[in-house]
Amino acid sequence: MSLQEIFATRATRMKASEIRELLKLLDQPDIISFAGGIPDPDLFPTTAFQEAFADSLTGPLANQGLQYSPSEGHAPLRQWIATHMQTLGIPATSDNILITSGSQQALDYLGKLFLSPGDTALIGWPTYLGALGAFNAYEPRYDKLDPLSNRGGADYAADAENAGGKAKFAYLSVDFANPTGATVSHAARERVIDLADEMDIAIIEDAAYQSLRFDGEAIPPILAIEAARKNGDLEACRTIYCGSFSKTLSPGLRVGWVCAAQPVIAQLVLMKQAADLHSASLNQIAICKVAETHFDSHIATIRNAYRARRDAMLKALEEHMPKGVSWTKPEGGMFIWVTLPDGLDGAELLKRSLETERVAFVPGHAFFADGSGRNTVRLSYSTSTEDKIRTGVARLGKLVKAAIAR
Repeated sequence: MSLQEIFATRATRMKASEIRELLKLLDQPDIISFAGGIPDPDLFPTTAFQEAFADSLTGPLANQGLQYSPSEGHAPLRQWIATHMQTLGIPATSDNILITSGSQQALDYLGKLFLSPGDTALIGWPTYLGALGAFNAYEPRYDKLDPLSNRGGADYAADAENAGGKAKFAYLSVDFANPTGATVSHAARERVIDLADEMDIAIIEDAAYQSLRFDGEAIPPILAIEAARKNGDLEACRTIYCGSFSKTLSPGLRVGWVCAAQPVIAQLVLMKQAADLHSASLNQIAICKVAETHFDSHIATIRNAYRARRDAMLKALEEHMPKGVSWTKPEGGMFIWVTLPDGLDGAELLKRSLETERVAFVPGHAFFADGSGRNTVRLSYSTSTEDKIRTGVARLGKLVKAAIAR
């Protein structure tokens, strides 16, 4: 007997994350890792969390922190997030907020909410690997979202119907995207809203890196632009904003949120009740305490640190990469996307790199729904010192030069 024989068909679409596997390399001291897009643990506001957890377990909230809590989430935290959304131009109240176990859980719920087998999700090409992992279980078809192309909503809809389903949503990682580091322009955000209105589909706005802007002028979130178009009525908006504390305060506490019209929140609450009842009460209380007292100052600290590391990586790429290699120049976030000459394979390069140069990164093909992009790689600068960045990129440059010479 093998239980695998009776697994649901969706199980065949679930694949191991290449990034999660690469994170295991962080335990090897001689590896310089540009692989995991994770925060630097040395920058965590550890003291603030120690105090927050101590207060949560000794003060009047102790019983609340150890007890079941509402599926919607800790009320003061939802209110803090709603106020934060307002500073971004989004007229949210706490009734528009659901706390999730990281924004990854939000993506899973949204895939479950919208996708029937064969339906189409419009996504970037490449796109966030975790989004593909979340959506894959619901057996969708993917189509390339290119807002500023000549392709109209009728074209997307017709292709979806010809494939046997309907287009249900457009998914975008909008600021300093994982994996490319690119930011969706204001014009492209406007066009996505036009397409969504034309096709009567949802927009899923992944804003995990929104707070990590180093340079340039901030662009309003899609939800803010749409709300302004619709006379400040969030209930009339089709955009669903997914936020997270994982890239700002702590990934390990697994606290994210969804901001959307109340009917969407109400349906997601039912999913939350069925899945895990609620996110960890104590973690929500601690996150709320730290956000209320340290969020702005901590954001300033990590922006300065990551800006310096980005600058070091961009300078090292200029110095050490051969002709024919190009890369993005992000205004924030944690990633630089490198395009190698045609014929080079990022996965093969990684294998050689680990064997000879002891530098880890993520092959780019994992971020493409169709497995293309073999000649691309993602580099993250968030956890390496500037000296290690310079050393690691120099080693990679040598490796790429040798690969081209072959």
